[in-house]
Amino acid sequence: MNGIARLLRSNDLVARVVRGAGWTASGFAVAQVLRLASNLVLTRLLFPEAFGLMALVSVFIAGLAMFSDVGLGPSILQNKRGDDEDFLNTAWTIQVVRGVCMWLGTCILALPLARFYGEPALAQLLPVAGLALVISGFNPTRLITANRHLLLGRITAIELLNQVIALVIMVALTWYMRSVWALVIGGVIAAGTFLIFAHLLLPGKTNRLRWERESVHELVHFGKWIFFSTALGFLVLQGDKLILGKYLSIERLGIYNIGYFLASFPLLLGGAVIARILIPLYRERPPQASPENFTRLRWMRFTLTAGVLAMLAVMAFSGAVLVDLLYDPRYAAAGGIVVIIACIQIVQLVGLTYDQSALAAGDSRSYFAVFVVRAALQIGGLMIGFEQAGLIGALAGQALAAFATHFAIVWLARRHGAWDPLHDAVFAGIGLAFAASALWVNQDAIATLWSWRGS
Repeated sequence: MNGIARLLRSNDLVARVVRGAGWTASGFAVAQVLRLASNLVLTRLLFPEAFGLMALVSVFIAGLAMFSDVGLGPSILQNKRGDDEDFLNTAWTIQVVRGVCMWLGTCILALPLARFYGEPALAQLLPVAGLALVISGFNPTRLITANRHLLLGRITAIELLNQVIALVIMVALTWYMRSVWALVIGGVIAAGTFLIFAHLLLPGKTNRLRWERESVHELVHFGKWIFFSTALGFLVLQGDKLILGKYLSIERLGIYNIGYFLASFPLLLGGAVIARILIPLYRERPPQASPENFTRLRWMRFTLTAGVLAMLAVMAFSGAVLVDLLYDPRYAAAGGIVVIIACIQIVQLVGLTYDQSALAAGDSRSYFAVFVVRAALQIGGLMIGFEQAGLIGALAGQALAAFATHFAIVWLARRHGAWDPLHDAVFAGIGLAFAASALWVNQDAIATLWSWRGS
């Protein structure tokens, strides 16, 4: 025990990875509990339509962010100049300009989107919500450099402190306003408080405007494929809400969003840990460099996948009961949605830890190629599935797309010596058994969704 304690207190890479994963997982779990608590309060103060509107607002805010992402975070994480002041200030300057441009984008798109979805409120909601993008553009690069060195404790503390304050403000606003405007204004305030905490509580120099040609070249050269990848990533992560927002009524979209929120917790947790620890780990211990590196990555991959799979299995088996327990009858249909989405994410989980190996090696082009395949399959499966069998068909299409995408992920992992066929075989077998059993156990809850074929 003393040896383990000394290891975890050391500055060894393994110790930093374990500490970083622990901080990230703990912080994310606490954050999700806080989100769930606020969600339960908000669903009792607002109607499902408000959550449907907020889902559309969030989709387009996320879309602008992802369609304009030039990979500043991954660039700093993997670049040899990731601690250089000129490089960081140039990246921050690009980030500030990007934030302002994204807000202008919300103003330009607001009216056309309001007309397309038949929701006039979007014309006012989107420009206000977009102010959060301007504020976030001023976040210090110290957030990324701390991540680069796996010093994640203070970042996690800042995120949790900010979330507690933001949720209190949002609940208070919702109680007072009883309107979707409370959620939008709360989001802008949350961006502002996070910026203040990041500047005050993170050590290091304050960023200033800088435009160094060499840094711009390096950032753009690496980031151009990240830009295309995250643009497609928007379709992967938000395409369901984007498309279902047109097919379903705003009330049903709100119920779908509640179900998605509950079901996605385990995979989001795994993704949060991976995003923060795997690029530094792959960079310092590339798996193809030695059998020892590969074995350590296998241990990490088995541990992470097993933990996330266990949580997904709980959501898949108990999703309908959980919704009945936590929400009032207006949201009952979300139970079947939780079950199906958890099962889909079991399929996605098997390849979750591979794509960061390409970014760590600077191979953003291959990373983009995988996203092309993923986006095409997922959007195609979603649209064809809905046309054939409504919401059930759309979700089945996503499951098939996730299975087919895994072959592209394996291609990417093999290019960088990261593929572990033993891991994939073990967890594919266990995961598919869990998913099939959960769908059978919850067939009554799923049956209520067969009528969801359009608004």
